[in-house]
Amino acid sequence: MNDQKVIYNARELGVPKMLILGLQHMFAMFGATVLVPIITGLSVSTTLLFAGIATLFMHFVTKRKVPVFLGSSFAFLGGYAIVKQAAVAAGYTEQQGLVYACIGVACAGLMYLILSFVCKAYGSRKVMKFFPPIVTGPIIICVGLHLAPSAIDNCNQNWWIALVAIVVVIVCNIWGKGMIKIIPILLGVIASYLVAALTGNVDFSGVASAPWFGLPIAPERTVFSLIGGKADIGLILTAVISILPIGLTTMMEHIGDINAIGGTVGKDFVEDPGLHRTLIGDGVGTAIAALFGAPANTTYGENTGVLALTKVFDPVVIELAAVYAIVLSFSPKFAAIITSMPAATIGGVSIILYGMIAAIGVRNVVENQVNFQASRNVIIAALILCLTIGIEYSAAGSISFTIGSMNVSLSGLAIASIVGIVLNAILPGGDESFSEKPKDAATLGRY
Repeated sequence: MNDQKVIYNARELGVPKMLILGLQHMFAMFGATVLVPIITGLSVSTTLLFAGIATLFMHFVTKRKVPVFLGSSFAFLGGYAIVKQAAVAAGYTEQQGLVYACIGVACAGLMYLILSFVCKAYGSRKVMKFFPPIVTGPIIICVGLHLAPSAIDNCNQNWWIALVAIVVVIVCNIWGKGMIKIIPILLGVIASYLVAALTGNVDFSGVASAPWFGLPIAPERTVFSLIGGKADIGLILTAVISILPIGLTTMMEHIGDINAIGGTVGKDFVEDPGLHRTLIGDGVGTAIAALFGAPANTTYGENTGVLALTKVFDPVVIELAAVYAIVLSFSPKFAAIITSMPAATIGGVSIILYGMIAAIGVRNVVENQVNFQASRNVIIAALILCLTIGIEYSAAGSISFTIGSMNVSLSGLAIASIVGIVLNAILPGGDESFSEKPKDAATLGRY
C-alpha cells in the first residue's frame, strides 16, 4: 500500500526539491515532445520554446489551478505527412509543405475555441453530458494503449537499457524514502542514460558540433513566411481539410486528459476553473505554436503519470518544467545532449507512464460506478475499445474518405470517439454522469 503524502503546495518541500521536481517533469515530457519534430522535420528548438510558452499560457488562463503540461501531439503526424506529399506533388519541397501543414494545424487549434464558447454559453456540465465516464473512461484507456507500442518499439532498441529505467523507477517509487520516492522518473532516466553511456550505447557526435547558443525560431519555417509571397490557395485548402478533422481527436483527448488529471489530483477541473478555460489554453497554444513552425500541442499524459507517482500536485512544478524548456530551447547543444538519449531509456520510462494513463481510464470507470450490467454501456465501451485498437493496427491504419478531390484520413481514436459520443447520445438509458465531487486525492492512486 502506497501511503505517500499528497502535496498541493510544493513549497513545503523547499526550493531545491521543487526545482528538481520541475526538472523531472521536463524529462518526462522531453522524449515524446522532441520525437514529433524529429519525425516530421520540424525544429526541435522551436518545439521546446512553444511547448513551454503554451504551458505557461494554459496555466495563466486556468488561474494556475490545473497541473498540466502541453507537449507535442502525435495525433497530427498523419496530417503532416499528407500535406508534405501533396506539396511535393505540386512541385514544392517537403519543408515548404510543412509550412502549409502548420496552417491546417493552426485552424484545428482554433476549433477548440468553438467548443470553449459552447461550454461557456451552456455550461460545462451540460456539454459534459455528451462525455460521461462510459465514453471518456474507455477513451483514456485507449490513449494509453495507443501510445504503448511506441514505448515497446523504443525498448526493442536495447531491452537491457530499458530494464534499467523500469527497475529504477519501480524500486524508487515503492521502496524509496523522502525525495527518492518523489523523483523516480528522473532517477530512472539518469540511471539508464549513464548505463547506456558507459556501455557505449550513446552517440555523442552531434553534441560536439552543436553550438551553445542559438535562436529557436527560423523565419522561413513560420507561416508568416507566406505573407507577401504567392501562397498556394489550393495547398492551403488541402492542409485545412486534411488536418481539421484531426482536431476532433485531440479535443476528445483533451477532455479525457483533463478528467484524468482531475481524477489523479482529486479535483473537478471541468467545473473549476472550467472546461472552457482549459480548451482555450490548449487551442490557442496549439494555434500560436503552429504559426511559428512548431507542432501542435496537447495535454501530456506523461506528466499526469508523474503526478500520480510523486503525489506532488502543485502546478508550480509544471511551470518550472515549462521555464526549463523555454530556456533550453536557446541552447542547441543541450537539445543535442537530450536528443542523444537512447530510445530504450525513453521506452523504459514510457512503459510505466503510458500504462498509468490506461490505468487512470480504468479508475475513471470504476470510481464513477459505471453500470456494466446495462447493455448500452457494454456496447459503447466495446466499440470504443475495438475501433481504436482495430483501426490503428489494421493494414490501412486509419479510415480514409474523399471530399471532392481531397482525401481525408481519420485515426482509430477519432472514429471511436465520434462513435462513442453519438451512441451515448442516442441510445436509451443514458444516466451516467461525472461525479460532482471527485474523491479526495489522498485516496487515489494507491497500489
